[in-house]
Amino acid sequence: MPQFNRLIWPALGALSIGFHLWLIFTGLIPNLVSRPLHMALALPWVMLFMAKTKGQKVSGVILGAVGIGICLWIAANESSLGDQYGFLTNDYQTAMAVALLLIVLEMARRAIGWPLPLVAATALAYGLWGQHIPGEFGHAGVPLSSFLGTLTIAEGGVWGKLTGVSVNIVAIFVIFGAVLNAGEAGQGFMNVAAAAAGRLKGGAAKVSVVSSALFGSISGSASANVASTGAITLPAMTRLGYPKALAAAVEAVASSGGQIMPPLMGAGAFVMVELTGTPYTEIMAAAFLPAVLYFAAVWFGINAFASRHDLKGLPEDEHPPMRTVLVTSAFFLVPFTLLLWGMFGAGYTPQYAACLAILAGAALLLLNGRLNFNWRRTLERAEQACLGAGQQIATIAAIILCASIIIGVLGITGLGVKITSLILSGSGGLLWPALLLTALACLILGMEVPTTAAYVICVSVAGPALMNLGLSALQAHLFVFWFALLSTITPPVCGAVFIAAGMVGENWLQVAWNAMALGLGLYIIPLAMVANPSLIEFAHHPFAAITGAITTGLALALISYGLIAPKAIWLRGALIAGGVILAFVLPSQFPL
Repeated sequence: MPQFNRLIWPALGALSIGFHLWLIFTGLIPNLVSRPLHMALALPWVMLFMAKTKGQKVSGVILGAVGIGICLWIAANESSLGDQYGFLTNDYQTAMAVALLLIVLEMARRAIGWPLPLVAATALAYGLWGQHIPGEFGHAGVPLSSFLGTLTIAEGGVWGKLTGVSVNIVAIFVIFGAVLNAGEAGQGFMNVAAAAAGRLKGGAAKVSVVSSALFGSISGSASANVASTGAITLPAMTRLGYPKALAAAVEAVASSGGQIMPPLMGAGAFVMVELTGTPYTEIMAAAFLPAVLYFAAVWFGINAFASRHDLKGLPEDEHPPMRTVLVTSAFFLVPFTLLLWGMFGAGYTPQYAACLAILAGAALLLLNGRLNFNWRRTLERAEQACLGAGQQIATIAAIILCASIIIGVLGITGLGVKITSLILSGSGGLLWPALLLTALACLILGMEVPTTAAYVICVSVAGPALMNLGLSALQAHLFVFWFALLSTITPPVCGAVFIAAGMVGENWLQVAWNAMALGLGLYIIPLAMVANPSLIEFAHHPFAAITGAITTGLALALISYGLIAPKAIWLRGALIAGGVILAFVLPSQFPL
């Protein structure tokens, strides 16, 4: 059986990779074919591969088989189901719809835990019985056949726009990241970071920042970033005498920035493309300067901590030779260059350009950092890429399918409009109170669900309110997306901090306080985007954007040194006040 598992899971991962690449190269496939097949390929990974007990495996076989059968039935009957316009015609279809929704909830529970499926289950309950709620938050009632049908056999729920993003875009970039991670790209990131920042004061911490920014741009996961780059950077920092709480905080904060760092930015950027109708290249351009500012703020914070703790750079014998840096950097520069050329030079769609980059990355799996070829190593890397891609595609699919239920219910019942009205009335029609309420909602929701799901849910209900108060669609979405990341470093639930603290054996609360000081850009930059909209207009007004970025960068430096560096209280207060004025007061009085 172990040998069978060794063969079946890489084969299933290869099938998932092949299916999603085939969708890109073959052109238009009906949504009610591609999206159910996407779920069918994800089910074995979530129900069986991730099963931890014998009971989970047995139930996983049953639920997986039922779910795959329903998905295949929907794909096979796509044409006739389209003629039903989201209305179930018999008890057989109703039973399948109920089973499908329950299986989607169980997929999410097994993949990421209870919180998100509980929110989705609450949404379903509201859709079914919300007509009995008195007052404005009740609804008029929706016929059962229409409610369940819209969610399961039409494109208004499980098979909606979000799932389309998962199928057509996110899966491709997940495959790209899995292929790069299976080869020498990760070591290339570390070598480039060590060469660029290792000799500087606080160099070991800055190596963590640079490597995490590079690695995070393909992983899109703070937790995965901490676990991978932290395995190298955390021992280096603690060996050089860095306080454990600081070392873990540096890694947690740097790793959290991967989801806001172009060119990939995790799944959230691609969801933003669909929700805003903004081209992916424009979202990349808008996100670029804020992401640079975020890592610059971390850099300033490390410099401030260096003045308190005499942080050292990497020892000379740990600096990689320049030839090694140049060779290993090619393992990520070649695919990334091809990706960017495809999008900006050749004018291909992001997913088609990513397919070309995947092929280049796959070819580079043949070689190691010494440019040697070995069949066994190549096969092991291919196996790792297939396993990584299959599991990550399935995990993201489980999240997005479940979030799609929530979005579907909001649309069917009109609850989203009512919550938007509540935000508007609660803020008194003023923008900044509405931003505060939205940020609080993002933090609370982000404690329990992954960043992408928190962003999707929050922007669905708060986005229209913020746009009604004067923000552009891109401003509102980027604001919500950034604040959905707060929970990675902000207590009481801060996933990146928990992992980093566990890796160094330090109290997580001490790590969290340092992380919040280092990661202050995560709290300030979204607000600066509102006070100074030019920050996200790099594509259209580059001079104003760069000028605004310099002003915001100076503000972040002042606030960082005021919070961290050991200075007199009055000077700390002056630095923080100066930073606040630069970041918010001047841009609002003298817009660029």
